[in-house]
Amino acid sequence: MRLALDTNRYTDLARQVPDVVQTAASATELCLPFIVLAELHQGFRNGSRRAENERQLERFLSQPGVRVLWADDGTIDLYAMLAVQLRRQATPIPTNDLWIAALTLQHGLTLYSRDQHFDHLPQVPRA
Repeated sequence: MRLALDTNRYTDLARQVPDVVQTAASATELCLPFIVLAELHQGFRNGSRRAENERQLERFLSQPGVRVLWADDGTIDLYAMLAVQLRRQATPIPTNDLWIAALTLQHGLTLYSRDQHFDHLPQVPRA
């Protein structure tokens, strides 16, 4: 399985939550949407272990089978489509999560997240 990690699942992985470690280990590819990197760095700057957390993230990103997903024209189109869908459903989700969903769909990945609001996007595969 190829996974896109949401911020909460990267945090679980960094904290060595057993079932998350097992799921990540069984994945053939782990992807971090660029917005997850931004959220992580925001948290690092707000915490007391910034340097340690940044080093841990760099080690994670340097592993084989791990990559960062960046937005492009295709992402923008999917973002717009999903935003319209959510508006019509009257089920908005946070903007950052909309970007994560768009990148997940664009790259044919399974989203690994604890956030239930992704349930409003049934076309986004979930782990």
